[in-house]
Amino acid sequence: MKVLVTGADGFVGRWLIRRLLADGREVYGAVRPGQSPPPVAPAADLTPDEHAQVRWLPLELTDAESVRACVDLPYDAIVHLAAVSSTSDATRDPGFAWNVNAAGTARVVHVLGQARRTGRADPIVLVASTAEVYGPCDEARPRRETDPIAPASPYAASKAGEEIAALEAWRRTGLRVVVTRAFAHTGPGQDARFVVPAFAERLRTAKRVGAPVVKVGNLEPVREFLHVRDVVDAYARLLVKGQPGEIYNIASGQAVSLEDLFDRLAVLIGVRPIPEADPDLMRGGDVLHLVGDAAKLRAATGWAPRYDLNATLRDVLNAQAD
Repeated sequence: MKVLVTGADGFVGRWLIRRLLADGREVYGAVRPGQSPPPVAPAADLTPDEHAQVRWLPLELTDAESVRACVDLPYDAIVHLAAVSSTSDATRDPGFAWNVNAAGTARVVHVLGQARRTGRADPIVLVASTAEVYGPCDEARPRRETDPIAPASPYAASKAGEEIAALEAWRRTGLRVVVTRAFAHTGPGQDARFVVPAFAERLRTAKRVGAPVVKVGNLEPVREFLHVRDVVDAYARLLVKGQPGEIYNIASGQAVSLEDLFDRLAVLIGVRPIPEADPDLMRGGDVLHLVGDAAKLRAATGWAPRYDLNATLRDVLNAQAD
């Protein structure tokens, strides 16, 4: 199976490439031209052997010709990960987030839909959306794929646009689109724009300098935190067993408040500072409860998460220590 991974140099992309290579796939990795990946933990880096097994291609999602040159090849499958993936980055420039996430996806599926209509290729196209599209809910319960979406941030709105573009191409051209909505996930190599490595860095610093206080944002929201390995396992399974036109949650259903998450990390690091709210770390429109139901994914693929939260947190901390 020839598989193209867009956003191949990102956090999830690197873990997915490693999994696909282990499964014996022929992997093509699409990255932004001239983009240098940020420094990450060694556990997230591809080995020289893994890197050499991948055929690397340039891809600029805002450029239609770049998209055509990269994706108009006879792939068996495409995992579309490339995106503005940070909520804070999308909030700073919502127009750019829409151009990359929604319009960029529209460009990708347009080329692939044309290829299918002319018989040049008929790939399965896995589009990685996000659970953030669900937005707020009046009750604290696991979200299901049948729930309405109500994005409450520029990032979530742009990803909802991505879903619309992808599923429109499926309806119009028969392109075999599968949409995933992964709930919050972390692991070795995730950068400090995201909550788990951010908390870990601040707590490590507090321990090193003996600080009694650690600055935090809003600790009330409830989330779940999957290990990135479990997320890429779901992607790999859906490439084989996902049904076109369907949406699949990737979720553990195990709820944890950010306050509890902070406390768990503090215990693992061996420090007990007081969390202090910092207005600069607060963001408007927080969804207070975002936990998922993955029954549909389990039924389709047999998937189940293998890592519990403490094991996941220890993996992040061990990678930072390296």
